[in-house]
Amino acid sequence: MTILRRLGATDLHIAPLVLGGNVFGWTADKAASFAVLDAFVSGGGTMIDTADVYSAWAPGHKGGESESMIGEWLKTSGRRNDILIATKVGMLPGEGGEKLAPARIAAACDASLKHLGIETIDLYFAHQDDDAVAQEDALAAFSKLIDAGKVRALGASNFHAARLKSAHDAAMKHGLPHYQVLQPEYNLVSRHKFEGELQDYCVTNNVGVVPYYGLASGFLTGKYRSKDDLGQSVRGGQMGDLLEGKGAAVLAAMDEIAAETEASLAQVALAWLAAQPGVTAPIASATNVKQVEDLLGAMTLELSRAQLDRLSAAGA
Repeated sequence: MTILRRLGATDLHIAPLVLGGNVFGWTADKAASFAVLDAFVSGGGTMIDTADVYSAWAPGHKGGESESMIGEWLKTSGRRNDILIATKVGMLPGEGGEKLAPARIAAACDASLKHLGIETIDLYFAHQDDDAVAQEDALAAFSKLIDAGKVRALGASNFHAARLKSAHDAAMKHGLPHYQVLQPEYNLVSRHKFEGELQDYCVTNNVGVVPYYGLASGFLTGKYRSKDDLGQSVRGGQMGDLLEGKGAAVLAAMDEIAAETEASLAQVALAWLAAQPGVTAPIASATNVKQVEDLLGAMTLELSRAQLDRLSAAGA
């Protein structure tokens, strides 16, 4: 049985792994997407993370593909009551303007609800900061969605510590709901964007953290170990700097701990994340059932303090 964790100060309780939805309707077709979603929920998973902009970057796509695929699965499977849905606004321009313009937030929420085929978004993220909009104006727009029953809780993605704090201050001053969850980039080889002031703020203020890029675009699965491996995928070109930097040392430490625990490298990487102060659950995506089953193993992998410290030291 999966032990759920409370997500910050929200009333949401989730398993220590969130399924990333960026691949649905893009690198995972309908059959693959449905199989992945079925396997995740059957294995104890409780939250799916998507965004309105997924996958507008793909040729012929305009955004909403992931939400629509998830919505189709929800309708077909009848599993709405078994899963929490997180989605985002702020990177896909459209009706109402761009980023966090209040009218854009309102229109984007309605579009996401339609794509997903649901009445309420469990966790709605500001996908990126928008310094062109007063923070109280964006929060007031989100507040209207909560009052209307369209959104349960709010989160912020890609916010710096100062802006997360000032958003909280604006919420308190104006009597508005605040961001209770943060979604930053964070993994064993990319720690500077979260550790330090931002992590300290989240821990002190009980902001739940669900990091993305938990596997560093596949690097932490051990797929890329030499320059000869970089041609394996379109992402390979991004991995050279990691190999030349601390990546090799991190992989060596992961190899040792994987052998000690009989776990996969992906499980070790995600278990390390889930054990970090402030982190509720890392996000990871999968395009087939075998990958999902491997990821689910991270939810029950408990690393010792010594093992966690060795991993942290390797990536420092």
